Amino acid sequence: MTAVSQPQAAHVPVLIDQVIASLSIQSGEAHVDGTFGAGGYSRAMLGAGAGRVIAFDRDPDAIEQGASLVPDPRLTLIHERFSNMDRALEERGLAPVDGVALDIGVSSMQLDQADRGFAFSSDGPLDMRMSRAGETAADFLNSADEAEIARVLRDYGEEPRARAVARAIVAARPLTHTAELAAIVRKTLGHHKGMKSDPATRTFQAIRIHLNAELDELEAGLRAAERVLRPGGRLAVVTFHSLEDRIVKRFLKDRSGATPSGSRHLPEVKRGPPPSFAKVMKPVSPSEDELRSNPRARSARLRTAVRTDAPAWDQQAQGGVR
Repeated sequence: MTAVSQPQAAHVPVLIDQVIASLSIQSGEAHVDGTFGAGGYSRAMLGAGAGRVIAFDRDPDAIEQGASLVPDPRLTLIHERFSNMDRALEERGLAPVDGVALDIGVSSMQLDQADRGFAFSSDGPLDMRMSRAGETAADFLNSADEAEIARVLRDYGEEPRARAVARAIVAARPLTHTAELAAIVRKTLGHHKGMKSDPATRTFQAIRIHLNAELDELEAGLRAAERVLRPGGRLAVVTFHSLEDRIVKRFLKDRSGATPSGSRHLPEVKRGPPPSFAKVMKPVSPSEDELRSNPRARSARLRTAVRTDAPAWDQQAQGGVR
């Protein structure tokens, strides 16, 4: 498939051509862009011939700007978490759909806006809320105890010196701005020019994931996509770090029936419901050309699969969601 041409836009999503190719969009089909952001996927889906694109975003700013970013009557914008796409589509009579694309994590628009507090490239308030509602990063860091902060940094940032960073954060409270937090982490872990990555990156990632419950959202979103895809529908998910990729890999392995069934030396493993996904492809990474033009793509991975005609697993199971 040839590359999808796009008009001038502030941000081009990572692996956009590969995502559109994996969705195999046919004229008139309905597709879901679960992470609208700056509208890159939606624009490309419409350009590839989709008859309708339903785009979700929990960020009110993305929804407010959406119509001007992608001025197309075939686009339906919904201010909602993508984990609720099944309910939202059913309520509007738009299910099932032919494809679902998810670009996990923070959007380039959010990273580039200092007042959102997601990045430390420029100073801003410690916010990090994707929905602009609820607890801020400053609220969390100024109220949580050292053990809880360390747990978040370890579990969601894979920070090997989580306890030391947490201790330094507590000692420096109250914190209000991203530059303060970055300086504390750098001083604790050591930082000098020429380092491959800034040591504050893991801490910012961890706090963001915790505040926005991103891993829970991903797991719920994959189950929602399973419920709304018609037989033969395509799923494409782009992740940006190992925690996310592990969840997608495990989900598709389970749902495609690829989980080992035991051996003759061990008790038989109870088989799950009939596979709800097939044609699970090997993960795709960005090309060298894309990495040169977009360094943020360096850790991206695309995983894709095709929906079978079996019911979604939670609809089959007697004991609830598997």
